[in-house]
Amino acid sequence: VQLQASGGGTVQAGGSLKLSCTASGQTFSRYAIGWFRRAPGKEREFVATISLSGTSTYYADSVKGRFRISRDNFNNVVYLRLNSLKPEDTAVYYCAASPIVAAAISAYEYFGQGTQVTVSS
Repeated sequence: VQLQASGGGTVQAGGSLKLSCTASGQTFSRYAIGWFRRAPGKEREFVATISLSGTSTYYADSVKGRFRISRDNFNNVVYLRLNSLKPEDTAVYYCAASPIVAAAISAYEYFGQGTQVTVSS
């Protein structure tokens, strides 16, 4: 499966963005999709993940209550809604596919190119 993240941009603190992860191939619904991010000078970190059917979601504590992940298997898209953005959310955001629902990056087999999110104070 090939993944492409989009929807990033520059917003002020407190603002919102909606990221999209578009997948090619007919096996999209067989994968859990996760979002990760990498801030300058930091390791890539888990943000959120959603199960194959979309019924289960998990979030990093740092984004819980502010971000929301959802998926549309008919259109092969996973969304990440970013609300109440903070400067520390500034990072390149990546989506990835895994056969299992997991927070560990080692579980993910396919990664898309990232999209930059910049939050100004």
